[in-house]
Amino acid sequence: MRYFDISEFDCKFSGENEMDPAFLIKLDDLREACGFPFHVNSGYRSPDHPRESTKEKPGTHAQGIAADIRVQGGWQRGKIIEEAVKAGFKGIGVARGFVHVDNRDSADLIVWTYS
Repeated sequence: MRYFDISEFDCKFSGENEMDPAFLIKLDDLREACGFPFHVNSGYRSPDHPRESTKEKPGTHAQGIAADIRVQGGWQRGKIIEEAVKAGFKGIGVARGFVHVDNRDSADLIVWTYS
């Protein structure tokens, strides 16, 4: 990877890291397209992670195909969303302080906001 160290994606709960290599390449390309540094708030999450353990089936973080990218304001948020759509990410979650991107198995783009 050009812009990330694999340890940035370690589970904050368990230290495990089972990120999908194809997702990491795609995220690296997204970082290149955006033209500014990314700080990954959350990458891989172990199935035992408190946010994952309550789910019926593993979420995209537990599958190693998701990352939450910290943003510094609306311009960065918009640029990440714009470039993520162009890059073909299928899940985009928009929050005040981060943008979630993932490679879920979906024919359609799914976009949501966090309350």
